[in-house]
Amino acid sequence: MRRTLHLVSARDCLALRGLHDPMLVARMRGTLGRRLPGVDEDALAEAARPLFAAAPRTLTDVARAVGEAWPQAAARDLGDALSTPLPLVQVPPRGLWRQTAAAHNTTIDVWLGAEPASPTAETGEQIVLRCLAAYGSAATADLRAWSGLTGLPAVVARLRPRLRTFRDARGRSLFDVRDAPLPDPDTSAPVRFLPAFDNAVLAFDDRTRIIDDADRGLSVQGARFLLVDGRVTGTWTTVADAGALHVAVTAHRRLTAAERADVEQEGGRLAAFLADGEPVGEARIAERA
Repeated sequence: MRRTLHLVSARDCLALRGLHDPMLVARMRGTLGRRLPGVDEDALAEAARPLFAAAPRTLTDVARAVGEAWPQAAARDLGDALSTPLPLVQVPPRGLWRQTAAAHNTTIDVWLGAEPASPTAETGEQIVLRCLAAYGSAATADLRAWSGLTGLPAVVARLRPRLRTFRDARGRSLFDVRDAPLPDPDTSAPVRFLPAFDNAVLAFDDRTRIIDDADRGLSVQGARFLLVDGRVTGTWTTVADAGALHVAVTAHRRLTAAERADVEQEGGRLAAFLADGEPVGEARIAERA
């Protein structure tokens, strides 16, 4: 939820946007504040609202149209700021499978016919329950890292009678929904290829559960990670060669023969998915010294 674009249902858009507004505004100010001297966020939003409502437009185009009021700020920065105080949605063909286009935005109320709802205590509780149901047991610090929200200890306290509680190796309280599966800890996790900036790697306070500290900086670079037995073990990309699409893996350690076979098999499936019917080559694996 951290100033990241999400594909959500109309119902979730209306329910969740208001809950995240304070966090989004705070992060926008932290990122852009110095580049927006004298810019009143509310005035900027109100000047831009009728333009987005009249027809989908790019952020920069609208920023240029209203920018005369704030000549001290660059249009790019004004545009970046606009997506925070003004609830916007990107419209198709943006977001359609295998289609690309400039990001045109309109207001949520125009697109969905309703304004985002005001946040309630129940909305915060649903966020916590859905996070736990989707991603497993978590400490309150993990919930905060995932959602960007504050005040979660109070939410968890209200929910505690409905949750399971565990202790991790550091002695922290971990919470989970009551009907969550509890696999045997010795169960091997299958090989997985993750996209860049995947929630599984980024959205925990303690990321050592899935990635070594030495590899954490790769996330900022937009690396796409390979998981072997549930841990980041390398990175991957695609390579077009000799008329075929290949998945190229750089492993961060020497793989066992069984692991290598699993990576090759899953890499082949990924290549076939990404190639969308075009020729596919074998997965290529290089091991980092």
